[in-house]
Amino acid sequence: MGWKWRNGLLMGFSFLLLVLFFVSAADRLLKAESGSTYEEQEEDQDPSSSSSSSSAIYLQEVVNFLWQPDGSSYQHVWPAIEFGWKMVVGSVIGFFGAAFGSVGGVGGGGIFVPMLTLIIGFDPKSSTAISKCMIMGAAGSTVYYNLKLRHPTLDMPIVDYDLALLFQPMLMLGISIGVALNVIFADWMVTVLLIILFLGTSTKAFSKGLETWKKETITKREAAKLLETNASEEEDYSALPTGPNDADREVPVLENVYWKELGLLVFVWMAFLALQITKNYTSTCSRWYWILNLLQIPVSVGVTLYEAVGLCKGRRVIASKGEAGTDWTVARLLLYCMCGVIAGIVGGLLGLGGGFILGPLFLELGVPPQVSSATATFAMTFSSSMSVVEYYLLKRFPVPYALYFVAVATVAAFVGQHAVRKLINILGRASLIIFILAFTIFTSAVSLGGVGISNMIKKIQNHEYMGFENLCKYDV
Repeated sequence: MGWKWRNGLLMGFSFLLLVLFFVSAADRLLKAESGSTYEEQEEDQDPSSSSSSSSAIYLQEVVNFLWQPDGSSYQHVWPAIEFGWKMVVGSVIGFFGAAFGSVGGVGGGGIFVPMLTLIIGFDPKSSTAISKCMIMGAAGSTVYYNLKLRHPTLDMPIVDYDLALLFQPMLMLGISIGVALNVIFADWMVTVLLIILFLGTSTKAFSKGLETWKKETITKREAAKLLETNASEEEDYSALPTGPNDADREVPVLENVYWKELGLLVFVWMAFLALQITKNYTSTCSRWYWILNLLQIPVSVGVTLYEAVGLCKGRRVIASKGEAGTDWTVARLLLYCMCGVIAGIVGGLLGLGGGFILGPLFLELGVPPQVSSATATFAMTFSSSMSVVEYYLLKRFPVPYALYFVAVATVAAFVGQHAVRKLINILGRASLIIFILAFTIFTSAVSLGGVGISNMIKKIQNHEYMGFENLCKYDV
């Protein structure tokens, strides 16, 4: 599995460089059509120096395209809050996005951002910030619902605290990086990254869903044969980890809380919060600004290292996998930690839940779908709330709109969890969670990718600046 993830990252980086070449070439071509060509200059040059001069000019164009110290194309667009058809349609889409996203453990940001941009009328980066607020509301509601549920087949909570402890600190670190990159990166760069990640993860999740569906079918047949053979005897049948079993049995919330692990997770969150608030009183790019940013590394790495060392030495286990163990080598742990950081970067950069990466990754680890969804959402509650704090300090969203859509997402997540859990209990197929996960990711890729490509074409046609923004000169 490690090689697949590494190869995927390498292919994604190569594709990003290829797109960069074509975008800069398209920009150059349009400038040439408008009369800004270099033909007149090249006529006076010697043929021997023409080729090298042309290459140097083209390279300079690429550099200017990507970076202009005073260049910026970003402006806030915050429509006035008023009740109308846009608000109604946006609320309906947001409701279903939160319901499906919470069930799949991905938050629903891939549906929120296009809705906020195309229907409500926010600019893409403000939409990203409000999307993170909605994810926080949906994740909080889902965690409260899940804290009353038990593991499908084992005597433990449906949330795997050890799994969360391994990934959540890295997720938080990635979020801080992603929020900064959200200011720096141009919209077209975000679009390319999104399409690469979402198409890959949705395909992987769908394949995992088909595999789980087949296992469930075999389990059901074996159960039917067992009942026919032992019709005269009363025997309890224990389903495979992909079946519903006791997943809907509710217990008191406090019974499902592991206080030591929860305390460490809250410590990471509080430490990051203190650093972010303190950083708000420093000048951007000042010495203390960078010192406070770098202090996040020992906090997150220290807690993750505590869990990783325990897994390596066998003192701690990922109990939700049951008897199926994992060979926790140093290389494997490093890979998973990097995936956690990448999930956080993607979440902070795109305004999405880190579950878009964590969900498929947990499934690859062999974690049951219910536990994968619950644990990814649990981790997202910490990361999304931290993103909201960072975006608020950067003044990236209007508070009234954010409060309204948080309320919509909170109610929708609770309704979605209840409805889908009942459906799984009736059908006996937990693979529905995986299919919802794959559907939500693919829908997000199409919607966000389509909006991003459309905006990119318009900017190329209008010869707008499409390079990196200057974080040190960012004006909130």
